[in-house]
Amino acid sequence: MSKLGSPFGQAWPDRFNLCTYFLDHNVDEGRGEKTALVCGQRSHTYASLQRRVIRLTAALRGLGLGAEDRVLIVLPDGLEFAETWFATLRAGGVFAMVNPLLKAKDFNYYLEYTKARVLVTDSSVLAEIGEAARSSRHLRGVLVVGSEAGDFTPYEGAIDAQSEEPGAGFVEPTGPDDLAGWLFTSGSTGEPKACVHMQRDFAFSTETFALQVAGYREDDVCLSVPKLFFGYATGTNLMFPFRVGATAILFPERSTPDAIFDLIEQHRPTFLTSVPTLINNMLRSERCDQADLSSLRVCLSAGEALPASLYEQWMERTGVEVLDGIGSAEMFHIYISNRMGDVRVGSLGKLVPGYEADILGPDGEVVAPGEPGRLRIRGGSTALCYWGDKAKSQETFQADACTTADVFSVDEEGYFHYVGRGDDLLKVSGIWVSPLEIENALLVHPAVDEVCVIGKADKDDLVKPQAFVVLAEGHPGDEALAGHLKAHLKDHLAPHKYPRWFEWCAELPKNDRGKVNRKLLKARS
Repeated sequence: MSKLGSPFGQAWPDRFNLCTYFLDHNVDEGRGEKTALVCGQRSHTYASLQRRVIRLTAALRGLGLGAEDRVLIVLPDGLEFAETWFATLRAGGVFAMVNPLLKAKDFNYYLEYTKARVLVTDSSVLAEIGEAARSSRHLRGVLVVGSEAGDFTPYEGAIDAQSEEPGAGFVEPTGPDDLAGWLFTSGSTGEPKACVHMQRDFAFSTETFALQVAGYREDDVCLSVPKLFFGYATGTNLMFPFRVGATAILFPERSTPDAIFDLIEQHRPTFLTSVPTLINNMLRSERCDQADLSSLRVCLSAGEALPASLYEQWMERTGVEVLDGIGSAEMFHIYISNRMGDVRVGSLGKLVPGYEADILGPDGEVVAPGEPGRLRIRGGSTALCYWGDKAKSQETFQADACTTADVFSVDEEGYFHYVGRGDDLLKVSGIWVSPLEIENALLVHPAVDEVCVIGKADKDDLVKPQAFVVLAEGHPGDEALAGHLKAHLKDHLAPHKYPRWFEWCAELPKNDRGKVNRKLLKARS
């Protein structure tokens, strides 16, 4: 039993369902008429959402969903995403969420891999997912949000057919160790794999990071740049605000600087979940200096390391602290983070309460403070396994510990510093080099908007750094600039670390979580 993170004292109760923990308690505690979700001109109070979830739960069971069956959620951000997520849990099902902008081959993979019993998707996705859904051997039902359901079941029709009385919409009497959700890895080294999580895992991170570090409050209004299918955003813009009875703003459109500035102006959020790429793009926007960001009290950043230069620019322009942190699908959410009033620029902060960590050398032994090594993290939100991959599971998970591919160092004061992923580090002139260090040094140059550094073999088959650079407006990509950037780096870093090649890009490729897709750039190189 968890000693930390349970809202019930020393142990989780025998009966524990995340729909009750996140949604129902708000109605029970008198917040039924408070606005829970807003999406465009539509909204839900906690009570109206609960009523819809009860009816959708009955509909899911009517389609053949049983306890621990998977529901594949392929929806844009909106009220229906939240309804489906809660109804899946209420029914005792297991949610699996993927990006609705993927292509047919990806959806075919996810349907086959999850063996989902029910698919809930949107009419805008049918052109890509319809054929895979029709040919799936495992699906028992498909619900489609929107005006065109084709030969599948209309989402609203399925809800309207159910009684408003609980009936088949009852809460499945799950326990804290029952399965609840699959969170997918980014697939950087192959097809995405699912990290299998129990009910208690999501509550543990909520009680620790959300309440004790990020500090969610009932009066918060929350807005997220990443979309809900990404566990980072499912936490910060659905689970965490619901735990305290706050309000979440959803929008299905792409997360552009203009969209975020418009939503901040319209809804006056207090909590902004972001990623370094969007922080950079907002700073580069001509609207940044004129935008009124005074409503914000917290800005979160994760997904990839936040360069110190971006943090400093953001603070100078907005005055809003950015709490940079690191989490993973394996641990559900953030386990190392900066805190309000204690941001150590250039670090990822300290351990979130309830987590422990070691930095391991090549021999598996703990290294001294300041020395780099692989991070081993332990806590109450560790996944059970990677579904369908026993060998990788045994390599990564050891009871409540997860040995990551991330290389860190930790200083004497307990601040963690990210070096990079072990498979991204470069050995140049016999010395290990972190691409992140080179990228951060380049980002302080006024000609550089974005950059990604990878390794490339020279004519002698020796690895040297190569930089893919998105230039700031007004700076031409030519040999003269490459020379200036090399000279700039030699003034800031050891001589062997400068890139031997520069490639000028209109933009860097990103994966569906907003991270730079290094795998594509390596293949291109």
